[in-house]
Amino acid sequence: MTLRKWFHLFWTTLLLGTAASLVVGLALVGMTEDFHFLEVSQAGFNWETIIFIVLAGATISVVSQMGFFAYLITRYIAMGFLRSKFLWDVLQILLVAIVYFDMIYLTYTSFAAEGESVFPYFILPTVLIVLSSLVSWWKMKETNKSAFIPTLFFMFSVTILEALPALKLNNTPSHIFMLTPLLISNTWQIMQLHKLVGDKKEASAKAS
Repeated sequence: MTLRKWFHLFWTTLLLGTAASLVVGLALVGMTEDFHFLEVSQAGFNWETIIFIVLAGATISVVSQMGFFAYLITRYIAMGFLRSKFLWDVLQILLVAIVYFDMIYLTYTSFAAEGESVFPYFILPTVLIVLSSLVSWWKMKETNKSAFIPTLFFMFSVTILEALPALKLNNTPSHIFMLTPLLISNTWQIMQLHKLVGDKKEASAKAS
């Protein structure tokens, strides 16, 4: 990837993430009083709230890009250590399963009231893994079958890791505000990768 292509990816991801945060943030401000930026802004629509939404969105998009390049570096190190794409794919599937069940278990044990059912805590991770699977299918169609598992791992496990600050809160609006731009930014980056690095075969190897 050339410097010019990296700049293109950086600025487009920044704009998409910020725009997504602005749309979702304004919608949440209008729909619920539970969504606010601690003590830095008053509730409701005002310039202070809008500015902080934009700044938060830009920060989230940068976190997304850090996670994306961290995954690419991790993939490179793991492939060098394991020397087997099959083993790396198996490890990624295992990590996806572990993250899925850990997310359910940790949120349930942290936030559930006594006697509350565990089933509502399946909703968020299940929605995320379904969305991640759809993006992985799209990536596979654009490149080849070998891209499905790494894309699933990146879209699900890495997105959850990036969203941990919001997921630690028992607050649905906060989850929505952080996860929406993360998912959009991560989807954009993974779908642009094969277009930026060259042909489909090479791109699949880079993403897997």
